[in-house]
Amino acid sequence: MAAIALIDQGASTFQAGTPGRSIISSVLTCAASILLLAGLWTPIAGVLVLTVELWADFSKPGDHWVQILLGTLGAGLALLGPGVWSFDAYLFGWKRIGSRPRKS
Repeated sequence: MAAIALIDQGASTFQAGTPGRSIISSVLTCAASILLLAGLWTPIAGVLVLTVELWADFSKPGDHWVQILLGTLGAGLALLGPGVWSFDAYLFGWKRIGSRPRKS
């Protein structure tokens, strides 16, 4: 859902020609959202989303709640990592972190 919202935000910026967000910011947003949608390089794409949304938040005046929401979602996706049905899980496999039982 975050990727679809980011694609919508980036595409609407291209169509409207909004001066608040630059073309570079829109391209980075669309690229990160496509990576998130595919589940490829999820932590990197999440950090990229967070960076672009923070940049957009501080660079223009007005209502910042959409940027805060999308930046938070990007940070959460970067921390959670890829899902079960993603290219990251297919290419690199799932890493299971387990604890060994204590020896008493």
